[in-house]
Parts: sequence; structure tokens; C-alpha cells
Amino acid sequence: MTTQFDIKRFRKSDSPTDQYERQLKRLRDSNKEVSSIEAAVGEAVRNISKLDGRSFVIYGEPQSGKTEMMICLSAKLLDEGFDFILHLLNDSVDLLGQNLGRFKSSGLAPAARNFSEILDPAVKLNGQRHVVFCKKNGNDLRKLIDKIKGIKKIVVIDDEADYASPNAKINSGSKSAINQFITQILGSDGIYIGVTATPARLDLNNTFENDSRLWVNFPPHSKYTGQDTFFPLDGEVNYHLTLLPDSGSDQKYARQALFGFLVNAAYLNLYVNNKEKNYSMLVHTSGKKVDHKSDWSTMHNALVALATQDDSTFEKYTRYVWDLCKKRYPDADPDQVTSYILENIARYAIIILNSERDWKDNSSAATNPTSLFTIIIGGNIVSRGVTLDNLISMFFTRDVQHKIQQDTYIQRARMFGSRGDYLRFFELTIPGALYLDWHRCFVFHRLALSAIREGYGSLVWLGDHRISAIATSSIDRSTVDLDRGEMSFSLFDYKTEIEALLRGGSAFDKMEQLAKILDETAFPEYLRRYIQRMAGSSSAIVVHPPTDISGYKDADGLDKRNIIRKRGFIGKSQIDRHPNALHHLVIFHNGGKKARLFYKFVGSIQFIKNTYHDSRL
Repeated sequence: MTTQFDIKRFRKSDSPTDQYERQLKRLRDSNKEVSSIEAAVGEAVRNISKLDGRSFVIYGEPQSGKTEMMICLSAKLLDEGFDFILHLLNDSVDLLGQNLGRFKSSGLAPAARNFSEILDPAVKLNGQRHVVFCKKNGNDLRKLIDKIKGIKKIVVIDDEADYASPNAKINSGSKSAINQFITQILGSDGIYIGVTATPARLDLNNTFENDSRLWVNFPPHSKYTGQDTFFPLDGEVNYHLTLLPDSGSDQKYARQALFGFLVNAAYLNLYVNNKEKNYSMLVHTSGKKVDHKSDWSTMHNALVALATQDDSTFEKYTRYVWDLCKKRYPDADPDQVTSYILENIARYAIIILNSERDWKDNSSAATNPTSLFTIIIGGNIVSRGVTLDNLISMFFTRDVQHKIQQDTYIQRARMFGSRGDYLRFFELTIPGALYLDWHRCFVFHRLALSAIREGYGSLVWLGDHRISAIATSSIDRSTVDLDRGEMSFSLFDYKTEIEALLRGGSAFDKMEQLAKILDETAFPEYLRRYIQRMAGSSSAIVVHPPTDISGYKDADGLDKRNIIRKRGFIGKSQIDRHPNALHHLVIFHNGGKKARLFYKFVGSIQFIKNTYHDSRL
């Protein structure tokens, strides 16, 4: 024990802190997995410290725990000596409050603050560390810019980065407002880290000249249920999938979905849970407020009918519930389940989320249900950045007459998340054609993300006659090729026995033989499964003989060493020899040393490739 005061003992040293390790410990103490976070944070920091990365993207699945990753990333950046970390969020007061609250409760130091807290002239920014939150709102960003003038090397972590941040005026020679404000914040020495589940827009828009070669994959944790669960390539689902006809009464099907939700919630509380839990159902049929009112009436009238024994439809609806329980859960007593529903039917809440004001007033009850049977009706405001706890039912009939925008529909998959504990009780009710469109969105998304993970060449984004990768207005047409193209995978050592393997057998046999000698990065399993499922028969697939490019002319950006060419390799000569084939696989090698597998679909799929980074390979 010391007996004399010495100020030297209390002066801060310049040595790094241990905030990152403390954040990991906090998560481990809560029995949360940290391996995915460690991988993403480690790679992001390496991009900055080792590769001089100044603009890149961290991409992960919708609702996969990105907020905790961003808390840990902020902690690591503070440990690395960065003094000003700015978090940008969607233009929603309540979403900002939710994320800010999670940052504050994490114990991060300095505590995260809303930008408005630092605007007072008495608040001095230089010489101190700051973690600041700001909405992507023009007025807010303008005030923030005035305050932070002179701050060097700001790190911007942009949540839902593909929303509002890309330059919507990319092809007019000017900048959209939010894009311009963020550009000013970054200045000449700032670091931009975009975080999103749908990164295509950031690539095709060349947002803040982000380098796709530095993109970081944030893999989901083991309890996550996402595209592989809800849109499996093998077609086997482990939840209740109810496919509706593409035309018919939305009110009738909505009632049936509601009754299914009631039965599932009742079964969980009677036969599974040790303690009663509240559950929610999401109804997403339209972005129009008048349609939400109609949805409310359908749900309200059905619930009131079940609560009113002398209602003309009471017996009909009750019988439907009883029959559904008997069919769905043979181990349960349908009388007990039906009685539980009727005895508790008054414990319902119907929440309409039409606007920012609705969200502000009702978001807590929607994201964490406080009523036994919670029905959430909403449009675009529940399509992005919203996590719905205890969601066990989704009635999704929102369709479009024109092309489906892939990134938008990926974000609308609100059923993704930590549903593992009650996945088999989840029900998705959706028209069959819309489910197939949605399924293809994720098939295309899977294929596109493979190019990112490999880190070779330009990224390729897929679309077809029903699905577009992103809104065309966001595509930088000066660097993006909208022609049909091809996908390629990682380099591998070329072996002469490959030629012999490809001389006989069906296309399926050749694919299997290639899979045995090529690793997962050179010929991904999901691509094989995708081709096999889409092709239907072996005649729709051609595995071409290997082609030597060592004698090709050095033109069109040809890189023989890495086997890359801007305009691709699979051409008319290969395709015309097999007019009935849809799927083409070709191995190109550079004289027998290295090789790369190329895949091309000749049909309705459109490949969209950003050529911006080709010149920098």
C-alpha cells in the first residue's frame, strides 16, 4: 500500500489498451460464439494496417449478429490507436437509439454518443477518443461536418452501407447528397468500412472506390438460420413452408396463416416451453398504407370471431384450428390446443408499422413481443435492419409486376436469424411463383459471393428476366459490363490426367471426376449442386476439353499468369458447337502450369461485372 500521492502513477501511457479482448470476454461470458467476429475483425484490421486499405466492405448474412461484430471492431480500432470512429446508420431515430444503446451497454470506452452530444462548442474533440453515431440524414451530417473539421483519419463504419450511401447520380457526373457528405467526412485520409448483407450495389456503384479485393466475409454463427435453411438448393426444408396459388383470396390465405400461427404458438407453450413465451407473426403484403389497413381488418375480424362464441364464423374458424392442430401435431391433444387458443385469444396485439412514427411508437413491442399473439403488419420499414425476436410466422405475398430487385428481396428475409430453437415450428406462407423468384435471388447471391471469397478478378452479379441485381440507376456504367459473361474460380495446379478424365462419360460423370481432383475453392460444391438442379438432365451441360491460352495474343487485358481477361474466355466458338446446352464448364490453363475453371450459363441469366478493378490486378 502506497502512502504518498504520485501523479505519475495515474498518467495514461501510450501503450495499446485491451478493449478488444474485454469485448470478446463479455461475449464468451454470455455463451456467445466469437470465432466469426475474430475472423472478420482480424481481416479488417489487416486490411488497414498491412495492406493500406482505405475503403472496403464487410459482408454477412441478414440478421447474423453484425452489431456485436461492429462493437468488437470499434474496440480493436481503438486499441490500434484510432481516435475518432463514426458509425453511420439508416435515417431512423429508433434504430439509432437501439444500436447506440447496445454499444453503451457493452462497456466500450469511450462510451458511444449520439452526434448531437458533441455539437456543443464546449466539447473539444482533439486529444480525446470518440465513438460517435449519426443517422444518414442530410441535416444531421451537415451539422456533424461543421463540428469535426480538422479531425484527421476518421474511421467511418457504415451500417447497411448499400442504403443511401451509394452515389445515386453516378452517371450524371455529380453526387447524391448523402454520398457527398460522407465523402467530405472521409477527406483525403479517412477509412471507409461498409457493413451490409447485400454488397452488390457498393461494387457496381464503385461507392467510395471500395476495393473488392479487400472485402471481408463475416460468416454466421452456428445457431444462425438463413438462406441455406429457408432456400435450400436440395429443396428439403426443415420448417413449415406453405405455398399458395399465384392468384386467389389474400384474405382467406391470411386467415389460414393466422390460424397456423396460433396453433404453433399454442403447441410451443403447451408441449415445448417450460415457461410461457410471447410470439409474433409478420404480415408483409404491400408497401401501401391502404393495403395495411385491409390486412389489419382481416386479422382483427378473425381474432374477434374466435373471441365471440355467437359470431357466425366462430364454429367454422374453431373447427379449422382444431383440424389443423390434429393434422400438424399428431402427438398433441387438439382439444387442449384449441382451448388454450380460445382462452387466451384476447391476449393479442396487432401492430401496423407504416412509417417512421409508427416505428418509433411501436418498435419495442414489435421487435420483442409483449403480447402472447403479436401480429406485425408492415411494408418497407420492416424490410431492413429490423430483428424480430420470437418470430414464428411470416405471411409474405408482396409481389411486383416487373423485375424483382435482388438486394431488396434479400433484405426482406426477416425470418433469418437465430431461429434454431424453434425453427421446425416456423411457418412461411407465400405464393409459389414468388417463393421461386426469392429462391433464385439467393441462388444468384450464393454464386456471386463465391467470387468475393476467392478474391480473384472482378466480382460478378447475376440476374435474369425476373430478377435484377440492383437498381439500374445505381450502376456506374463507365466501369460496369452489362453483357452476359462468366464466372471463374481459384487457380489450381494443372494436371495432364484431367484431359483423360474429360474424354468419356456423361457431363454429370465429368463433373464428379473434376470434383475429386479439384478442391472446394476451384470447383465449389454449391456450384455443382446448382448446375445439377438447374440442368435437369446431363444434355444441358457441357464440360469442354481443357484449353491452352499460352499462345493467345497479349490483348484485351489478358493476364496469362493469373488466367484473367476482361472480356472472358468462353466464346461463341465453344457455345455454337453445343446449341442445346445451357451450362458450360471450361478449364483454361497457361501452358500446363496453372489452370482455372470457368462457368457460363447460356440462357436468361445476366451477369453484371464491374471492370473497375481489372486494371489494378
